[in-house]
Amino acid sequence: MTKSDKNCNNSDFIEKLHNPATQSAAFSTIVREYSERLYWHIRRLALTHDDTNDILQNTFIKAWNNIDKFRGDSQLLTWLYRIATNETLTYIGHKQIETVSLDSDEGSVANELESDPLFSGTHADALFHEAINRLPEKQRLVFNMRYFEDMKYEEISEILDTTTGALKASYHIAVKKIEEYVSSKD
Repeated sequence: MTKSDKNCNNSDFIEKLHNPATQSAAFSTIVREYSERLYWHIRRLALTHDDTNDILQNTFIKAWNNIDKFRGDSQLLTWLYRIATNETLTYIGHKQIETVSLDSDEGSVANELESDPLFSGTHADALFHEAINRLPEKQRLVFNMRYFEDMKYEEISEILDTTTGALKASYHIAVKKIEEYVSSKD
């Protein structure tokens, strides 16, 4: 837990979030402290910068609108991750309904990433992300949180509301699928 996590999860800070006189300033602290972490969590699922910004904005709007419901039973970051994850999955679901599925166009994720001016990786990096994107939703979430964000299984368990055993199995299966996909493209 970082210093900002401790500052944003103490009872005094939670009180500030629920006090109308200090709520706006406290929420600004949340946005400042957690925007980057949430951005990269969303970006690994949504892939594009523009989509990620839209989802991040929706996440903070939803958090603001529901801040009175946050009781402090879980860590603030866990609550924000749940909102961000749900917003991302909803957004992706709507986007897939509107467009042709990424799975139907071989190499489309890699091509989309490589054409994104903000993507600074190699073709191998793009294939790696394409392999991740091909994972079932839950495996993709678990893999991203564990691999990229180095979250503990216990933290992921709180966010996704599932057992650590199931998460470990999902992660192991995801790694195997990614290895198989990338090696098939060599």
